[in-house]
Amino acid sequence: MIKANDPKLKSWVPVPKGSDFPIQNLPFGIFKTPGLTPRMCTAIGDHIADLQVLSEHGFFDDLDVPREVFAQPTINNFMALGKIKTRAVRNRISEVLDDDLEDWDASQLADYFLHPQQEVEMLLPVEVGDYTDFYSSREHATNVGTMFRGKDNALMPNWLHLPVGYHGRASSIIVSGTPVRRPMGQQIPNDAEQPVFGPSKLLDFELEMGFVVGKSTKLGSRVDVAQAEEYIFGMMLFNDWSARDIQKWEYVPLGPFLGKSFASTISPWIVTLDALEPFRTAGPKQNPEPLPYLQIEGANTFDIHISMAIQPENGEEKTVCTSNFKYLYWSMAQQLAHHTVNGCNLRVGDIMASGTISGQEESSYGSMLELTWRGTKPIAMPDGSERKFIHDGDTVTMRGYCEQDGLRIGFGKAAGKVLPAQP
Repeated sequence: MIKANDPKLKSWVPVPKGSDFPIQNLPFGIFKTPGLTPRMCTAIGDHIADLQVLSEHGFFDDLDVPREVFAQPTINNFMALGKIKTRAVRNRISEVLDDDLEDWDASQLADYFLHPQQEVEMLLPVEVGDYTDFYSSREHATNVGTMFRGKDNALMPNWLHLPVGYHGRASSIIVSGTPVRRPMGQQIPNDAEQPVFGPSKLLDFELEMGFVVGKSTKLGSRVDVAQAEEYIFGMMLFNDWSARDIQKWEYVPLGPFLGKSFASTISPWIVTLDALEPFRTAGPKQNPEPLPYLQIEGANTFDIHISMAIQPENGEEKTVCTSNFKYLYWSMAQQLAHHTVNGCNLRVGDIMASGTISGQEESSYGSMLELTWRGTKPIAMPDGSERKFIHDGDTVTMRGYCEQDGLRIGFGKAAGKVLPAQP
C-alpha cells in the first residue's frame, strides 16, 4: 500500500464529512493570493496547503527535491522529477498533515501555510504542451453515429480496433471559473445550400476526464501498454465545450476544428494515479480482441463518478447527467500506447482527454446532443425554462469523485459561465 493512501489516516486540519479532499487525496495544483506569487499547493478539507512554505522550512530537504520546484507557476517541473520523488513528496505531506504529530509537526506553522480555499485563486496547474482528445466511449460513439448515419452504420469500421483521437488546441484549455465566450462561425441551416455566419446556436458540453503526462519520451520511441501508466502523473475533470452547428459544417473530411478549439475547461486539481489506486476496476470486455500492442488485462481503469449540472443565470442548478469513467471502452493505457505507436513523442504537461463518457441509460449520456437527442427532447429546468443546448448566462459545472468504504477522493469541479458572443 502507498503510505499516503492508508484509510485509517486522519488529519489535524478539519475535513468536513463528504469533502473531496481528505488526507488520502492530496492532489496538486497552483494558487495565488494578492500577497503571494503563484506556487504549488495541495488541498486538505476546505483549505489549501502552501507547499513552498513547507519546503522553505525544510520539510522536503531529505527527499532530494529542489526547493525551487515548489515556487513554480505550474507543476510541470515537479512532475518531471519522476514518480519515485513525487510519491515521496505526497507521502511526506501526508505525514505533515497527519494528526499523529510525532515526526513532522507543522501545526505551529498553520497560519503561514494553510489558506481557506475560498480566499485563494486557483490557476491552470499545467503548462500544456500538446492536447489530444480521444473518442473512447462506445455508447457515445454509437449514439452520435446513430443520429448522423443510422443505427446499422453507427460505429465506423475502425472504432472497435483502435482508440480514435485527434489533436486539439492546447492554448484554449482553461481552468475552472474562467468564463466561456459563445463562439462565432459558419453554419449550414437545415435545407440550405449556402452557409451563414453568426454565433453558435447549438453550444454543448462534453463530459470527459483528462490525464496529464508526467514523463517524456524521445521522438521515434513508443510506450508499451503495460508500462503506459508510468507516464501518466494524474487526472483532472475535463469539459470539452463543443459548438455542434459549427462542427457539423466543418468536420468533413478532416475532423474537429473551430467547433472545438474555442474552450476546454479543466479542474484546478490534478489527482494522482497513486491516490486513485484503491478505486481500480475492470473496463468493458473488448470484442474483437485488440491487436497485441493494445492488449491489456486486469483492473485497468478507475471507478470515477462524474456528473454535469446547468445553472441558469439567477436560477437554480440542475444536474442533467451522471456517468462513470469506467464505462470507457478504451483505457488510458491503451490510449497512450496507441498515441505513441508511430513514434510520436510525449512531453511533460501533455494532456489527453477521454472523449465524451456516456453510459447505457439516457441519464448517463454525456452531452446535450445525446440528452436531448439533437434537441428533440428538451430538458426542463427548475425555473420553468427548457434546454436543448446551452444558453448565454448558464453556468455549466462538472464534478467527479471516487467513493468506497466511506473514503471519498474527489476532483473538485470544472465550471464555466457562458458569455454572449463577441459583437
